[in-house]
Amino acid sequence: MKDKKHPIRQAVALRYSPDQMQAPILAAKGKGVVADEIISKAKEYGIPIQEDPSLVEVLGQLELEREIPPELYQLVAEILSFVYRADNRANSGYKLP
Repeated sequence: MKDKKHPIRQAVALRYSPDQMQAPILAAKGKGVVADEIISKAKEYGIPIQEDPSLVEVLGQLELEREIPPELYQLVAEILSFVYRADNRANSGYKLP
């Protein structure tokens, strides 16, 4: 039974290298403790985290190590844009106000 007040935490991780692959790949996915571990590892390695429960729900249904389907390109492109901007700010020493 799902508790709507306290939904089970979910997380996914994408891997993308434009010079090596055509589309991002689902690298990890999990719920509960596994989701917490994915998030913990991302923080440990300084990987930006973007929360989008709807997208996580959809990506969580995909098979691991598979490219995301074309119908998700736009949504994932927005997330990657956020990640690249955050990474550029971090590398330039930019601090959020």
